[in-house]
Amino acid sequence: GEARAMAAGAPFGSAVIGGEDLFAGRVEEPNAALALLTGPAASGDAAFGHLFDPAGVAEARTKLEAGSSGPIELIARAHPDRQLHLYVALEGDKRRVWLFDVAAQKSMELQLSQAQKMQAVGQLAGGVAHDFNNLLTAIQLQLSGLLERHPVGDPSYEGLNEIRQTAIRAADLVRKLLAFSRKSTVRRERLDLGELVGEFAVLLRRLLREDVRLETDYGRDLPLVLADKSQLETAVMNLAVNARDAMRGVVEPGAGVVTIKTRRLTGAQARDLGWREASEDVALIEVSDTGPGVPTALLDKIFEPFFTTKAVNEGTGMGLATVYGIAQQAGGHITVANLENAGAAFRIFLPAATAEELVEAPVVEKVVKAPRDLSGAGRILFVEDEAAVRGIAARLLRQRGYEVIEAADGEEALILAEEWAGQIDMLISDVIMPGLDGPSLLRKARPFLGDAPVMFISGYAESDFSDLLQDEVGVSFLPKPLDIKTLAERVKQELHAG
Repeated sequence: GEARAMAAGAPFGSAVIGGEDLFAGRVEEPNAALALLTGPAASGDAAFGHLFDPAGVAEARTKLEAGSSGPIELIARAHPDRQLHLYVALEGDKRRVWLFDVAAQKSMELQLSQAQKMQAVGQLAGGVAHDFNNLLTAIQLQLSGLLERHPVGDPSYEGLNEIRQTAIRAADLVRKLLAFSRKSTVRRERLDLGELVGEFAVLLRRLLREDVRLETDYGRDLPLVLADKSQLETAVMNLAVNARDAMRGVVEPGAGVVTIKTRRLTGAQARDLGWREASEDVALIEVSDTGPGVPTALLDKIFEPFFTTKAVNEGTGMGLATVYGIAQQAGGHITVANLENAGAAFRIFLPAATAEELVEAPVVEKVVKAPRDLSGAGRILFVEDEAAVRGIAARLLRQRGYEVIEAADGEEALILAEEWAGQIDMLISDVIMPGLDGPSLLRKARPFLGDAPVMFISGYAESDFSDLLQDEVGVSFLPKPLDIKTLAERVKQELHAG
């Protein structure tokens, strides 16, 4: 039963054949793909060998007699340009045959190796970005301190401010690397595709100005998706800007069109369009242009980080890599294809939210207005293994009136939490530390902390450890690189929220 069930929907032809001579035998239980590969005769009662080019059949017989079970090369009469591979296995007193289209198999292998390559590069990028985030945090926090001592008007202010601007650009690049390697901190919320794209369109019209015309095309009955709104916004924006750049200098100014299309797709439609893992209900966001399209040789390189066709200084080549990571992290996929008589179409596929997911999905509360005055009172246990980050963050919090107890790792923090049991107003901890990591520390220290709020700081993704924190309340996240203003705002909000 299992072989038959598998064969029914498979991308390869399959059938059962009885009798001594495989090629003289009749085809029984052919699946739909068999007729596609060998022509309509497959479903008749012709002999199996009759489906193929006779010269190939003679050679195949010789190989079978020599004991081969495949792959044996054959060419279908109906499609002389197609190369097929035959595999044979015993099934009861008959034999089951499988036929693969070699070209399709090759493209499957290529897709697989491309996916593995992206994954390897992603791991590397994520690791680099994580370490880089720590260094940048130390730089940014030191700068905050220096800028307080050398405000506007001070001779050093100019230079310090330029360093700060550069650090902000560096942080932006790190954010893109994290997005590519699917390590961004995401806040999934329920989003209505139509509304979402409607809001983007307003933003994008400003961005594309008079260069190109922006058109939207909404499908009916659009599904709700669970995703991070600002990330999807980034993805669509990157694609639209890319489309604009692709048409620059090729299409008359003002004559180019960027179209954003949204659709509800069935799994089969999504699979046809290139998302091989699509399950039943899929949301599609397609961004297409009327430019020259993507050169065929580049179609499979275009999502790689730092791959760019632009001139030096015109782009980092992280735009599409970022979009790729965002789609993957949202549980979806992205493909690119050239449209007939038009330019390229980038398609972001997202799984439609199921009824169960929608019940569980948090409705993201609107942001509380940040407090004006960033000084406060309270005792904070600050755990961070990177000394440069811990030292300066603690100093800056002390300047704002907090008492700060520092710990260099989870073990030390646990001892201090016990020592100060009942007297700690807030725990701020890095997530990934040697030895005891943040979440494990929290579990062990909870009895000493009571219901004090907890803030995790991390250079990695929240999604990586959200499952560790299912039962914890009062936990918030702050992604690195940190700047003191955000840190102080968040500390004040959390401490005075209760």
